[in-house]
Amino acid sequence: MKKSSNISGFYKLGIQERRELLKEFADLSDEDLGAGLSLESGDRMIENVITLFPLPLGIATNFLINGRNYLIPMVLEEPSVVAAASNSARIARKKGGFHATSDDPVMIGQIQLTDVEDPSMSRIKILEAKGDIIEKANDQDPLLVKLGGGAVDLEVKIVEIKSEAMVIVHLLVNVKDAMGANAVNTMCEAVAPMVEKLGGGKVTLRILSNLATHRLARARAVFDKDLLGGDEVVEGIYKAYKFADADPYRCATHNKGIMNGIDALAIATGNDFRAIESGAHSFASLDGYHSLTHYEVNENGDLVGSIELPMACGTIGGATSSHPVAKLSLKILKVESSQELAQVMASLGLAQNLAALRALASEGIQKGHMALHARNIAVMAGAEGEEIDIVSKILVDEGNVRVDRAKEIVQEMRNSST
Repeated sequence: MKKSSNISGFYKLGIQERRELLKEFADLSDEDLGAGLSLESGDRMIENVITLFPLPLGIATNFLINGRNYLIPMVLEEPSVVAAASNSARIARKKGGFHATSDDPVMIGQIQLTDVEDPSMSRIKILEAKGDIIEKANDQDPLLVKLGGGAVDLEVKIVEIKSEAMVIVHLLVNVKDAMGANAVNTMCEAVAPMVEKLGGGKVTLRILSNLATHRLARARAVFDKDLLGGDEVVEGIYKAYKFADADPYRCATHNKGIMNGIDALAIATGNDFRAIESGAHSFASLDGYHSLTHYEVNENGDLVGSIELPMACGTIGGATSSHPVAKLSLKILKVESSQELAQVMASLGLAQNLAALRALASEGIQKGHMALHARNIAVMAGAEGEEIDIVSKILVDEGNVRVDRAKEIVQEMRNSST
């Protein structure tokens, strides 16, 4: 029987009920769901460890991507994000869900050559030795080459900075299912002496670039106008998108909303969310800072959304392979490659962005956000057990989600019960 991610009322279920449903969907065991990072393991991951800092892992439902159902794990502290993504995915399902593609996982390693007397001749000599440089790079990682990856090409450009011209070599490496930083950096270090000898001058930096323009992911979806709220909401979303695409102050928050989803999945799977975030914003800045998403209204009045951005993510290596919760997240996703994971991330980013624009264009972003935030406020005010739901409901109904008011309500409830 085909398992569907289209789960109505998932948020209404208790934690144990959600866990049981997830176990069935992803073929998980109780041991899988009990996974967690030990203090000893954490001490091996970074320096000077004193304790752990857990964050909640939630599940975004309803995702249909390239005809396949996904439940998407997300790790973050901000309320409303998981619910918003799930709702956008539900709306997208009516018109076939998300359609996503991704490039081969090719990363860029940069080698900086300075103090070059003749940059143009230096560039030509390096390009003439492309084959030898690629061969030297691939000697560093025969396993990657055996798996079908490795250095695949070389680019050389001249960068003018005031009175100095630098020659910058781009080593293009197919890193397969890894994020690829270690492999690329190792290759750059190995070929640097060759580049220096060929081009003259002095090699300084040898480092991976997080602007992975050869490793883009794309997703598109049609969002039904009626499920969005009608023509007026569609028009509002479109105008909000145009505002973001034209104004960097709005666009910074617009693109941050996209990364709310992508970062949450990156953290859940043990990926370097900082690298992905850096690449996304750099990519958005290439022709003047602009929206990573694009929207149009089709002939039926439905909203057509798309997204394109670099996606340097992996399914092996680093915390992805060592963190027990990251391994659990990948088991839930059942992705078979880094390219498939990139497609899921792009789809999630588009869903997250659509949800934010829809809230802004209709009820306003604060109504839904603060309704979920009210529970946190209730806890901060000292509410316990059943008090939390009662206090949060009163706060929302009053439209006054503040700690001081929550404390008053908690005190009133406890006084009336004595």
